[in-house]
Amino acid sequence: MFFVRTASREDLGKVRALLADAFHATYDALYGPQKVQELIDGWQSLAALEHRLDAPGSEFLVADDGKRIGGMAYAQRRNTRPETVILHQLYVHPDCHRQGIGRDIFAEIESCFPGADLMELEVEPKNEKAIAFYLAHGFEPVEEVTIETGPAKGLQALIMRKALETF
Repeated sequence: MFFVRTASREDLGKVRALLADAFHATYDALYGPQKVQELIDGWQSLAALEHRLDAPGSEFLVADDGKRIGGMAYAQRRNTRPETVILHQLYVHPDCHRQGIGRDIFAEIESCFPGADLMELEVEPKNEKAIAFYLAHGFEPVEEVTIETGPAKGLQALIMRKALETF
């Protein structure tokens, strides 16, 4: 059984390995293994992950069963509009799909931002499993954009949004 908790520095190596496995399983067929490795190296370095632990207005969660990290999520309030939360990452290890880990992580991350009224994310438009997951959790597609900066420059992204209950 996996329990959702806040990530620690000791988790980062396992989180990076999870993200590498999840990225290759999800995106190799779309972008090719070399481009996927570039994305991993650009976004998922240990330094980048460590920076997220202390980022203001953020939450970094893992699903842990005591032996391994089965999933993770990272979200942060938008600087220009703190009532909006950007869900930057929610990944479950490919071996752990269909166990409710994504659902549990999402339920926790959604509750971590009191006063927020909107959650937004970007997803690869061809990632049908992720889109189905987000639709099932109340997100709606808003627009498709071309990413303009960073390792994913030139790739497409579907922006999805969900209204949050404020408390």
